[in-house]
Amino acid sequence: MSSFWLRPAATLSTLAAFPLVLWAAVGAVPALSLFVALLLSYLLHHLYNLRALAGWLNKPDVATVPHGSGLWEEVFSVLYQRERLQSYSRQSLSTALERFQSAGEAMPDGIVMLNSGDQIEWCNPVAEDQFGLNLARDRGQWLTYLIRQAQFTDYLAAHNYREPLIFKPTRNRELVLSLQLIPFGDEQKLLISRDITQLERVETMRRDFVANVSHELSTPLTVVGGFLETLADMTHLDEAQTKHYLDLMLDQTSRMQHLVKDLLTLSRLESNHSAHAEVKIDVPRLLRALFREAQTLSGGRHRLRLNLDSTHWLLGNEAELHSAFGNLTSNAIRYTSENGEIVLQWEEWEGEGVFSVQDSGIGIEPQHIPRLTERFYRVDRSRSRETGGTGLGLAIAKHALTRHQARLEIESTPGRGSTFSACFPARRLIEASKPLGREEAQDS
Repeated sequence: MSSFWLRPAATLSTLAAFPLVLWAAVGAVPALSLFVALLLSYLLHHLYNLRALAGWLNKPDVATVPHGSGLWEEVFSVLYQRERLQSYSRQSLSTALERFQSAGEAMPDGIVMLNSGDQIEWCNPVAEDQFGLNLARDRGQWLTYLIRQAQFTDYLAAHNYREPLIFKPTRNRELVLSLQLIPFGDEQKLLISRDITQLERVETMRRDFVANVSHELSTPLTVVGGFLETLADMTHLDEAQTKHYLDLMLDQTSRMQHLVKDLLTLSRLESNHSAHAEVKIDVPRLLRALFREAQTLSGGRHRLRLNLDSTHWLLGNEAELHSAFGNLTSNAIRYTSENGEIVLQWEEWEGEGVFSVQDSGIGIEPQHIPRLTERFYRVDRSRSRETGGTGLGLAIAKHALTRHQARLEIESTPGRGSTFSACFPARRLIEASKPLGREEAQDS
């Protein structure tokens, strides 16, 4: 017999002992009456405790576990211990679930939890924003009902989730997502969506960059190769014609050299994220040198002016700023027609140091201005090749200025000219060590 039954067996034995003693003393009727009364009392005791147990089972709570005596004391004690363990387990599970949800809500990726029927059980705010969901409204909804795109439906039904799906939501076609389904548990799934819009743009730029470099190099190489084949096939070399061919090949070779030089400069600016060596730059001296270079590049075809209206120098890398200012100036010369005017100016404006290049050239349509600093972006490709530009000048200028916490501002009116301004923060301005005056020059 189990030890559990020892206590009630002992109690019943005790209840039976008293009537037996009474039977021997006074007779059977009084003894049986006492025995019945004791049994009824014992039964009522159990019914009372059963009623308490039934009431507690309807609303289990550690704080309200009934107190009993005898056998029920042990039963209620076991229930108390079990309920404590279950309460602790529920609390632990609840805490773990809250932590999971908090972690999911903090994730930069979208997370959607699906049940075995591909219905939404939970999602984080990022997923709500990416897919246009609302957890309070859409919980229990089929995901394919809310995301009605054939490619996603096919991906979900294929049950082959080793590779992610590149997906563009209908509600925002500019957004590019990488979707990955991860099965877990009892046929449940976790949908993870990652925003790869920027990565796709970078990849597109990389492809365009390779294509543009290949195109830019192929043209001069074709010209040089063609002339070399012509010279190789000529039995009698005419001196004048040979010199003409060599001059043309020299021009194309120079064009390739400039392109390679600009590519190396741009690569160095983009890849070097460490702090560069900075010195005090005598901006007026730098601009005088730049002005002389502009005169040489113009060859007398433009009216050039240099205005020095600030007495400040700059803290920065002189080679990088020379390259940036030089590209802004050469662009103005290339895209300004003969007898046009170009003004280089150094001034202070609202506490900032501003170097600007103003020209009276052809100007730029407003839709092109945001893309001018992209590598190889040209408003007019045929005109760009005629002027000898590599298509990298403004990209180089922007990167160099960014490394100096400066910004490039572009203002332009088609047919009237453009102004390119490099604006430097006040913390980069340094008092000059000698007085500077206004200097104007003109190349007629």
